[in-house]
Amino acid sequence: MEKFGIGQPVRRKEDIRFLTGQGQYTDDFDLPGQAHGVVLRSPHAHARIVSIDTSAARAAPGVLAVLTAAETREDGLGMIPLQVEIPSADPLFCPPRPILAEGRVRFVGDPVAFIVAETRAQAQDAAELVEIDYDPLPSITDTARAMDPDAPVIWDDQGRADNLCVLWDSGRGEETDAAFAHAARRVSLSFINQRLVGNPMEPRVAIGEWEAEAGRHVLHSPTQGVIRVRDSLAKFIFNVPMDRLRVISPDVGGGFGLRGKLFPESAMVLWAAKRLGRAVKWRSGRTETFLCDPHGRDQVTTAEMAFDDTAKAVGLRVRTDAAMGAYLMDFGPRIPTVAGARISGTVYDIQAVHQQVRCVFTNTASTDAYRGAGRPETAYVVERMLDMGAREFGIGRDEIRRRNYIRPDQIPYKNTAGNLIDSGHFAETQAMALDLAEWDSFADRRATSEAAGKKRGIGLGYFIEASGGQPFEWARVRIEAGRVKLHVGTFSHGQGHATAFAQIVSERLGLPFEAVDLVQGDTDTVQTGAGTGGSRSSQMGGVATLRASDLVMAKAKRLAAHLLEAGVEDVSFEDGQFRVAGTDLTTSWDQVMELSHAPPEGEAPGLDEQTIYRRDTECNFPNGCHVAEVEIDPETGAVTLARYAAVDDCGRLINPMLVHGQAHGAIMQGIGQALLEHARYDPESGQFLTATFQDYAMPRAADAPEFVLGFNIVPTPTNELGVKGAGEGGSCGAPPAIVSAVADALGIAHIDMPATPEKVWRVLAAG
Repeated sequence: MEKFGIGQPVRRKEDIRFLTGQGQYTDDFDLPGQAHGVVLRSPHAHARIVSIDTSAARAAPGVLAVLTAAETREDGLGMIPLQVEIPSADPLFCPPRPILAEGRVRFVGDPVAFIVAETRAQAQDAAELVEIDYDPLPSITDTARAMDPDAPVIWDDQGRADNLCVLWDSGRGEETDAAFAHAARRVSLSFINQRLVGNPMEPRVAIGEWEAEAGRHVLHSPTQGVIRVRDSLAKFIFNVPMDRLRVISPDVGGGFGLRGKLFPESAMVLWAAKRLGRAVKWRSGRTETFLCDPHGRDQVTTAEMAFDDTAKAVGLRVRTDAAMGAYLMDFGPRIPTVAGARISGTVYDIQAVHQQVRCVFTNTASTDAYRGAGRPETAYVVERMLDMGAREFGIGRDEIRRRNYIRPDQIPYKNTAGNLIDSGHFAETQAMALDLAEWDSFADRRATSEAAGKKRGIGLGYFIEASGGQPFEWARVRIEAGRVKLHVGTFSHGQGHATAFAQIVSERLGLPFEAVDLVQGDTDTVQTGAGTGGSRSSQMGGVATLRASDLVMAKAKRLAAHLLEAGVEDVSFEDGQFRVAGTDLTTSWDQVMELSHAPPEGEAPGLDEQTIYRRDTECNFPNGCHVAEVEIDPETGAVTLARYAAVDDCGRLINPMLVHGQAHGAIMQGIGQALLEHARYDPESGQFLTATFQDYAMPRAADAPEFVLGFNIVPTPTNELGVKGAGEGGSCGAPPAIVSAVADALGIAHIDMPATPEKVWRVLAAG
């Protein structure tokens, strides 16, 4: 049993299915009689819709429907909502967003019409016949200029005089001003967290059905949790009871925070299916994915840090403009404000922190949660400022961090957001990471590179995550025909839940790991749950699974006590047998399962238990230190990531192999941001310039060295498993570590991401 229990590096049980092509994704399904939908999108970044003529398209071969905003009004469809609140002195402005644009289009890709035909090709052909008269308007795509007095106003037709969505203030302004006034030294820097595209391997797909007899919609689509998608569609778009809408998510090829949203195309296929009385399927093309999936980051920041004469940070000011895009997505303005501020000050003992964020509208795709969701940006700000501080004081970047870490004797530590950092040995974790990275012998490697005509640099970045998301989760454990059916409200889209959760069940029930089947992704079988996001699954779904398993074991012991004619308190379970203490009386799982079908009086039939786990704290705090080493070719500016080491504290590890996999993936996405990726719009026309993989540089295997990873296991006291989140750390730690290394190699204070060869070459050419 130890082989498959908690803490063991068990190979993922789902991998054989995926690697042999047996995965079942939404696009693999075709429903009987289904039609095909195509979205006609705006070619303009900003324009008035003067008129729409759909007559030619409606008459085209195979066309079943051409739907526009006019039909959404006829059928009473609701608006796509903002689903968070942001505390601010002035009310947040949330513009109306129908599923199809009405009156104006506000970014390249804004959906204007939905064409349904017998085949996808016929729908595409008909889309070209829709005649739309646009009156182009000036656009703004530059986040740094969105609040300029002469910037085009995106929502002037809603009475807006500028592009401000909301001004968020963290508080502690006076305290921070006082800290700066008495500081020995100050440093400042302006920099960007550039716009990124998440690009899951699987493009978005939606299939809508209308079950006339049941009177309900059925959506098949990749998600990060079906309950929230169902609830949003039912409540906000169709205004129907929850039981009148079913959502099914089969296998999902990547999430990264992008999959958990209420998308207009999901509403379109359901709406069209009911109108036509037949299933409707829509599949995103890759360029549509680039144009219309929510983007990440896109923040322009100026920060200042104040120090006393010992290089101890005493104050931090941060001023950020954060692009929302043309419309607000589900969580959009929460990401650069409340979400990022949960780790304000990160792992450092600093209380005088004042942040102000202007969330601004631009003629671009909306931004929302992308791996890390605000925390990578916060970590980047703090880490860059500490590097600047080290440069100012003439001390090592490792040393300035040692002087500022929260000490173990200060934990639990209340940060400036009021969150209690419950665990962590930060200086110790840094020491372990520097040891793995061979930090002390870097000078020798730099000399070797210089002898070869190359420049070499090293950098580090420390992060802390606020993981956990919604503070409840549901699980159901049911034993049926000798197998365990585990139902969970989280959703696995690559993390390995079928393996990790089976390890928990196997350890608690003593049943074979191979006999545990994960059931997820269907609102008909998942009672409730908050899905997967914010690295919450192991600590929420895992604990719910453990507690439901314990409830099954408690009932099994009661049944075993009946079989053994003993008191329940005298029955134990060990080595696969139920045993009466101090005797050789035993019974087996098979006998207990048999009795469960016709149990004694007072017991319900079956071994079927469920629970909702609720925690008291909002989140817990995985953290880690990442160290990057780069080599630069001065002739071309090409940056090679030569070495990479990291030590993460994810609390207790359910499966170290899975956590390594999560670290690898997150680091690769951090590498992409630091060196390669940048979603760019033309500043004049507002056209999206990076809408294919020829133009947008995703990291490949050759862009990373072998990772040297370790763990500093400091269990969290906030749950009985002791686990913290594990999925987003690399995306927080890699960017500051790599930028620090590149700046070190170049002998400069800072370089903005992505540190492309051209950008690096220009720094070198400038001398």
